[in-house]
Amino acid sequence: QLQLVESGGGLVQPGGSLRLSCTASGFTLPSYAVGWFRQAPGKEREGVSCISAGGAFTCYADSAKGRFTISRDNAKNTVFLQMNSLKPEDTGVYYCAGGLLSSDDINTRGLRAYPYNYWGHGTQVTVSS
Repeated sequence: QLQLVESGGGLVQPGGSLRLSCTASGFTLPSYAVGWFRQAPGKEREGVSCISAGGAFTCYADSAKGRFTISRDNAKNTVFLQMNSLKPEDTGVYYCAGGLLSSDDINTRGLRAYPYNYWGHGTQVTVSS
């Protein structure tokens, strides 16, 4: 069974940090680009960051630039999202997704949901004092 599992969410104070992990089972994640998305209550799901299969290309939403870093450890079949300087508006359920995106796709549609075929169930991130 092809599955993505997110972990690392939790409650953190504004200005704090969290590192999310996305681990694959049933398929070889290094063959896939991975995107991180989030959905806040009452809002649409939005793309946060993405990384190409080999890890050479990344993309970030404007809201994430300078604060979030995406990386991957293909030997561990895992992708990470390091989130620093967290703000209350970062609160939401964070999802990772895997898809066959080219390096050009990373720039043009890496933050769109439709190119991704496999989705995890999400991990809750709450930023609050």
